[in-house]
Amino acid sequence: MSETGALFYDNPEVFNIYQERREQNSSANQTLEWPIIQEWLTQRSYPQVLDLGCGDATIAPWLLKQGTQYYQGIDGSARMIELASTLHSPQIRLQQGYIENWEYPETGTFDLVLSRLAFHYIEDIQPVFQKIFQALKPGGDFVFSVEHPVITSNQLSMKQGANRQDWVVDRYFQTGKRNVSWMGGQVLKYHRTVEDYYQSLKNNGFVVQDLRESCPKATHIKDKKLFEKRSRIPLFLLLSAHKP
Repeated sequence: MSETGALFYDNPEVFNIYQERREQNSSANQTLEWPIIQEWLTQRSYPQVLDLGCGDATIAPWLLKQGTQYYQGIDGSARMIELASTLHSPQIRLQQGYIENWEYPETGTFDLVLSRLAFHYIEDIQPVFQKIFQALKPGGDFVFSVEHPVITSNQLSMKQGANRQDWVVDRYFQTGKRNVSWMGGQVLKYHRTVEDYYQSLKNNGFVVQDLRESCPKATHIKDKKLFEKRSRIPLFLLLSAHKP
């Protein structure tokens, strides 16, 4: 039986594998997703930040160095929050809670709402995006990343391993639940199209500022074979939106 995202990461074996992967400098997160997040978040300062699905909150110290005065991190995994709690700072507040039913402030409070690789674990993002819009100050930004829809659409190629010579995109417009074998466990994810994410932002009042598909750069991936591998398909989808 597949577990939800939070329970999946509370599995000790999964948690340890995840941390080992994230700490590798050559990981897809570090070389594809993070450079875009870093680029976007250095274009202006964000005094008040809400991070949804914050994980171990390793981005918090970096944000504080960029001028953030208050960081609020939310994650459903008890293990993630426990690890994040080692970051001792009066400017950092951490809370275990689920993105879908966390008590968002009803009036604009945050300059930035950030979410990295969390929304593909959520069944219905429409009400979440509505709450995020309300929680942002006018002029605030909403930045998030997800697994790219060509990945979430079909897991057949993932099961074939690293030696596969092609990638099958199937059931792309059949959105919804996907039971995924990953990191030695079974986890429940939700597939959406690129259009779904874009329209969800528009329908909730956001103005989309930028969209990226984690195109690799040789400056971030020195290994030639790995660069060629990363150049075959997009792994992440990233969107930056603005509250007028």
